[in-house]
Amino acid sequence: MQHQQRSQKRLSPSSDTEDIVALLAPRLAHFAGVARTEHVTRAAQEMNVPQSTLSRALVRLEQDLGVDLFARRGRTVALTPAGRTFLASVERALAEIERAADEVRADADPATGKVAFGFLHTMGAETVPGLLHAFRADHPRVRFSLVQNHGEAMLEGLRAGELDLCLTSPVPDAPDLVARRVDEQKLRLVVPADHRLAGRRRVRLAEAADDTFVTLEPGYGLRRITDALCQQAGFKPRVAFEGEEAETLRGLVAAGLGVALLPPPTVPRPGVVELTVTAPRAAREIGVAWLADRPDTPPVAAFKHFLLSRRGNLLPT
Repeated sequence: MQHQQRSQKRLSPSSDTEDIVALLAPRLAHFAGVARTEHVTRAAQEMNVPQSTLSRALVRLEQDLGVDLFARRGRTVALTPAGRTFLASVERALAEIERAADEVRADADPATGKVAFGFLHTMGAETVPGLLHAFRADHPRVRFSLVQNHGEAMLEGLRAGELDLCLTSPVPDAPDLVARRVDEQKLRLVVPADHRLAGRRRVRLAEAADDTFVTLEPGYGLRRITDALCQQAGFKPRVAFEGEEAETLRGLVAAGLGVALLPPPTVPRPGVVELTVTAPRAAREIGVAWLADRPDTPPVAAFKHFLLSRRGNLLPT
């Protein structure tokens, strides 16, 4: 059986997909409802729309597609072969839309919604678990999608809509972001246990000018801070190894491969000594950042308020 082709003006095969979707999407539910009941009047009653509106929507849909979807028999209709083919895809599309709508509504639920939260690797062992434990005392069913990454990657995650909030350092300054300083973390000069400075408690950073450094890779916030502090101390660090994780750097220091500027460890690491830096002042600011002008869901708003309320007490002591 050949499908009857309509002579009315319709979308050409070269039309943009976006144009086709914009025209067809509002009519798909109407089509599925009529296909299910095979009766325009009954479908109109079930969908609570005027019969005339429904009939016009079906005619326009057929005109846009250029094929007959229904064979009309008085007040009843029956799907043509083209209509059956179209219905199978329409039902899948409508089910996917319904699933997506349910998902975003669930994520925005004040009690059980989801927060996409990013943070630095150095905060994963102790800081973030403690924060989540404290937050969930009052919000026990809020869910989290957790992402550990370096600062620039997290900011791109905010811009891409992959993250709602992130804890990062340095505190970003960009027109499309909002950032608030919430705490400060002292950095220490970490040296091997047999290093010439290992017997000291405090040092000036300039005293390590002749040492080899192990650092995070370029693009990491702590690397930028390390380079800036060394510059303030009057030297450019000689970098032998670059890594992606602070505890790996501690291991390199313990192996005698260099020294490093790092935040305090979660647990003491054998084979290294951690020295207080007296000059320049060695610390990094920790900030919470989010995308400007993006509305918060209730769970995101609650967690943002919680983080800001911990200003000055965010990090474990």
